[in-house]
Amino acid sequence: MRAKQGKPDGFLLAAVLFLTVFGMVVLYSMSAYNGRVRFGDSAYYFKKQLFALALGLAAMYGVSCMDYHALLKLSVPAYLISLALSGAVLLFGDAYNGSRRWLSIGPLSFQPAEYAKPAVILLLAGFVSRMDRKKSGRMIAAVMLMVLPIVGLVGTNNLSTAVIILGIAVLMIFISNPKYLPFLWILLAGSGFLGIFLSLESYRLERLAIWRNPELYEKGFQTLQGLYAIGSGGLFGRGLGNSLQKLGFVPEAQNDMIFSVICEELGLFGALLLMLLFLLLLWRFMVIATHAPDLFGSLIVAGIMGHIAIQVILNIAVVTNTIPNTGITLPFISYGGTSVLFLLSEMGLALSVSRYRRT
Repeated sequence: MRAKQGKPDGFLLAAVLFLTVFGMVVLYSMSAYNGRVRFGDSAYYFKKQLFALALGLAAMYGVSCMDYHALLKLSVPAYLISLALSGAVLLFGDAYNGSRRWLSIGPLSFQPAEYAKPAVILLLAGFVSRMDRKKSGRMIAAVMLMVLPIVGLVGTNNLSTAVIILGIAVLMIFISNPKYLPFLWILLAGSGFLGIFLSLESYRLERLAIWRNPELYEKGFQTLQGLYAIGSGGLFGRGLGNSLQKLGFVPEAQNDMIFSVICEELGLFGALLLMLLFLLLLWRFMVIATHAPDLFGSLIVAGIMGHIAIQVILNIAVVTNTIPNTGITLPFISYGGTSVLFLLSEMGLALSVSRYRRT
């Protein structure tokens, strides 16, 4: 089977650019109050995000122009670097709001956990594409042995990202494996592992209690205020920039809880439109993965699709109190320079794969 090189997928590129522009507009609206109160500059968060966005767009363009097959040799070194960076966070990382997730290099800081996601996608895509998939048990065991070290390191201070990485791994195995029964054992083992992991720290069990009755706990304030924002938006919202809950009621409104303020300002209509955009993005990933010339390319795009889908679902579930509160950003929308940089790099990977089609 030969691969024909062409132009990158225009629909995917347009969807990504629209999401980033929408995200910047919404971010400015949500962060202006916090920026003015904390830093005396209503555009403080907007400027920082704009700088990261510029780097991310440059990275997306550069990666999209590459032949993605060249990344096969870099998959193992990239993963080893992610292990080293995640270990360095535990030793030298900066703590913020009680969590040690950042590494600082001079005036710049970044979250190695965000880099770990594309590193794991590349590693598993390269490994699974070269392995005999008929030996499903051996393949699943090998993948879990590779993924669990990074899940353990990241999960020490960032359980939500560890869950996302584990979810990406399970999805990529599921797509490439013709058998279904082994995944029953994975789900059982994963449920047991998650139960043990939650019980190791008392604050994780406390989050379960807050989730069930947020009105009884002081730490349930953010959840309740987010729900108030969603409820007060109605069908068409208060209008862009007119949120009341972002004025100090929803803590850090520009971060994990940004979807609740979107619901308040743009209403149910705006929230559904945003979810539709994410669905269109996921549909395009599926089309590109289906038409990729080889399994390596298909698995790269499938891993990216899994990453976006899991993160969007978990963020909206947290904001609506469907699951316990945990720190998960909404892709392309929430404030976070490291997140947008590596998300756009992943989009560059998907665009690179879209340039090659089966003939």
